[in-house]
This record gives sequence, structure tokens and C-alpha cells, in this order.
Amino acid sequence: MTPAPQAARRTAVDVAALLERGRTLATPVLRAAVDRLAPPMDTVAAYHFGWIDAQGRPADGDGGKAVRPALAVLSAEVTGATPETGVPGAVAVELVHNFSLLHDDLMDGDEQRRHRDTVWKVHGPAQAILVGDALFALAGEVLLELGTVEAGRAARRLTTASRALIDGQAQDISYEHRDRVSVEECLEMEGNKTGALLACASSIGAVLGGADDRTADALETYGYHLGLAFQAVDDLLGIWGDPDATGKQTWSDLRQRKKSLPVVAALAAEGPASRRLGEILAADARSSDVANFSEEEFAARAALIEEAGGREWTAGEARRQHTIAIEALDTVDMPDRVRERFTALADFVVVRKR
Repeated sequence: MTPAPQAARRTAVDVAALLERGRTLATPVLRAAVDRLAPPMDTVAAYHFGWIDAQGRPADGDGGKAVRPALAVLSAEVTGATPETGVPGAVAVELVHNFSLLHDDLMDGDEQRRHRDTVWKVHGPAQAILVGDALFALAGEVLLELGTVEAGRAARRLTTASRALIDGQAQDISYEHRDRVSVEECLEMEGNKTGALLACASSIGAVLGGADDRTADALETYGYHLGLAFQAVDDLLGIWGDPDATGKQTWSDLRQRKKSLPVVAALAAEGPASRRLGEILAADARSSDVANFSEEEFAARAALIEEAGGREWTAGEARRQHTIAIEALDTVDMPDRVRERFTALADFVVVRKR
């Protein structure tokens, strides 16, 4: 994807350093929280986070992009607080995010995440469920043990975002068994599944720093639309992404029959490619053999999605959501350097390759 045209004119920000700052500040507190878990959940969680390998030996695994921690610590600076003020929020959001990954991998049957076997594949479905539940509970503890009014407000926003995330996963699963899903339904699902938690990450540090509700709501608007842009890019990568970069199988979303944005946009279009795609996917929904399709069969479906305009529409939607996110920042009074960093993180989301 290409960045929004205005991106080239912005002040240069070292996004890699910004992401690393969030990771560096959050990881020690995240590790301390995981260490509270009873065995073997502590080691299973450590494997999931990439801190150890399947044999329990120390590892330096890929811990993900760290966009959410970066947003959480950055949002604290909106209020003039230090980045460290946002760390409990960053850790709480990461715990909820990883709770969802553990459960989603099991529900979706994903065997790989971040270039390694998923937890359910290594440690079994029961441990994936239990550890996911434990991380979810830890998220509330990390916030509420601060004992402040601001922590209570932050916990309330995280709980609301978590419920929306779960709603989105339920919608995602139900859509896999339907022949047709509208673009509006898909955007609602992705707003719940991805937008809600990124919205919380974008505001939670500010809330912990004492921001009023108007400021927090505006930051949530930024994060929500950033989440929709993020998911649109994910949907493109889920079909056309390079497995070496994404850590997932080729055509991963097609293998799982996901009604992602490129698919629903292609089905909503008019023309022979859209009609042919609809016929093929309807037949796929009645088949129990999709997992055994050849690479050529998945490639043919991807080609039809592209021919029908699904790929181009989704790339455009990512840029549109990116623009809405940036505009939401205009309503918030914050230091220029903080605004530039929020903008740079949004730009990063729409040009990433994994």
C-alpha cells in the first residue's frame, strides 16, 4: 500500500524507536504480571509471548508490532504526564489483546503465529483457553491495583472495549457460515474486533494521566478509525501477504473462509468476476474439503477477488479510515511532538507489510 499523500510532508518521526519505547517500558511490567500465574500457565504464557521456546529455554521471539503499547504510553503525554504513567494501561491492553489471540488461534484453527506453532498446537486447547482467561483477569488487576480514580475510569473503558472485541469475534465466526455479508456488517465486526481495543489503547494513558472524557473520547475516535485502517491492511495481508513477513500460511484468510473486507467488497460489486466468485464461495461453504484445496485453487479465488475490485476497494478504505483518524486529532489540545507521533503511527499502520 502507499501512504496517504500528506504523509511525505510531515515531520520525520522514528516509528521503530516509538514502537520500541512502548515495548521496552511495558515488557518488564508485563513479565511481572505473567509471573503471577500458577504453573504451568506461567510458562505457557511465556511461550506465547516469545520469551521461551517449546522446551522452556529462553528465546528472543517476535513479540508482535507493539502498536498498542506505543499508543498507550504516547497518549499519557497528551496530558503532560510522563510516558511511564501510561505503562499500566499499555500492559492491561496487551493482556487483553493476547487473551484474544490465544482464543482466536484455537477457534480459527491457526497453527502458526509469529513464525512459530501456536499455543494450542504446542500445549493443547485446554491450556490455550485457561491462559487466555488468566491474561484477561490479569488486565483488570494491573489497572485496579493502582487504587486511583483514574485507574477506575481506565478499567471501565477497557472493560467496554473488551466486550466489543468479544462481540466482534462472535460476529466473525458467524459470518464464516453465511454466503453473503454486507460491507457494513463487515466494518461493524472489524470495528468491534480491532477498532475497540486500539481505541482504548489510544486513550488509556491519557485517562491515567487525568484527561477529561472529551479528550479521551476524541483519542478513542482516532484509535477506532486507526483500528479499521489496521484491519483493512490485515485483510489485504491475509490474502496477498508474504508468508515470510506475516508468519502465516499463504491465502490464510481464504483457507478459513473468512468474510474479510476484500471478499465482501468483491461480492458486493457487479460484474462477471463478482458473480463467479459468489458461486465458488457458496460451493466452498457447503464443502468440507476446503483445507485440502491446492495452492492453485486458492490463487484462483484471490484472482477473482482482485478482478472484482475487492483488493483496490480495501486499500482505499484503509486510506479513508486513516484520514478520519488523523482528523480526530485536530480536536485535541496536545504538544506538537505528540501529535506528530500519533500521526506517524497512523502512517505506519497503512504501509506495513506484516
